[in-house]
Amino acid sequence: MNLPNRRNLELKARHADLDPARKAVSAIGDIRAGGVEIQVDTYFRVSQGRLKLREINEESATLIFYVRADRAAARICTYQLVPVPDPVALKTALTAALGVRGVVRKRREIYFWHNVRIHLDEVAGLGSFLELEAVLAADDDEGLAQERLDHLCKMLGIAPRDLLSQSNADLLGL
Repeated sequence: MNLPNRRNLELKARHADLDPARKAVSAIGDIRAGGVEIQVDTYFRVSQGRLKLREINEESATLIFYVRADRAAARICTYQLVPVPDPVALKTALTAALGVRGVVRKRREIYFWHNVRIHLDEVAGLGSFLELEAVLAADDDEGLAQERLDHLCKMLGIAPRDLLSQSNADLLGL
């Protein structure tokens, strides 16, 4: 069975205070709230890309493999998602086979606008961040996705100097 490669156009930015970001998000038309998640991401050592087991609210888990450029701008990310019915067993096996690179804990507020996921994150040991992910179907226009990200950056007060190239694990030095 082949898993489909998914892709999105994404960016990550530091944000000192998420309260103004929440207000800005609520002012954007056609926003849908997606809820709040407590996420624990266990990163495993791999030779290419990144592999993490994401446990959400101690209720569900997904294995995520992704590849993207490390640059402080919007970038294409290709990824695969695998639902995990037994995260404890999988984590044990992957730890034995690959080794753990590190663990990232965060509180994530999720909002949706068109095909864009808006994440307001509080990451343990790092602080506050905004992530924007424009989910792309095979025939979707990357130009339109970039326009939507640019619009949201303007609405949310994200400046080019705020953009980050690294993952949370990288920022934590894991």
